[in-house]
Amino acid sequence: MAKRVPPVRPQHAKRIEALGQRLRTARVARGMTQVNLAERVGVDRTTIGKLEAGDPSTSLSTVLRVLSTLGLDQDIDRIAADDDVGLQLATRSLRRPSSRQRKPAHAVLPPALTAAPLPQTHAVAEPEAERYALRASRRPSPINVPAIPVRGSKPRGGK
Repeated sequence: MAKRVPPVRPQHAKRIEALGQRLRTARVARGMTQVNLAERVGVDRTTIGKLEAGDPSTSLSTVLRVLSTLGLDQDIDRIAADDDVGLQLATRSLRRPSSRQRKPAHAVLPPALTAAPLPQTHAVAEPEAERYALRASRRPSPINVPAIPVRGSKPRGGK
């Protein structure tokens, strides 16, 4: 049974073919034949031919071994190393905006008022554990579920 290859978008197919051409150029510049490269990588010569022709069915593992054999494996470490967009998306998903407006912990006072000590009547910020603890007034009331009699059973404590 033939290996199923998912469809490839045209712009991706062009990039895969361009990668194959660059790998062929690197192989030829090092004076290697497809047979030599295939022996070092541990695959058949036809696999190297397919890779250089831009066949998308070549496994990522084979591509990595070819790059390593050609001495280009350090380039793989640079892929997505400086992923600014991914970093922004990750930090955005960590910071969820609050649905209610919070008062700033420390209000910015005009310079004239900063010299005088603040009176002790101001509220002190709650410790982290207290801020997220359920308060007695916010706890939901318990749910009372009526007992459902089971068919064929006698009520308890009855005659």
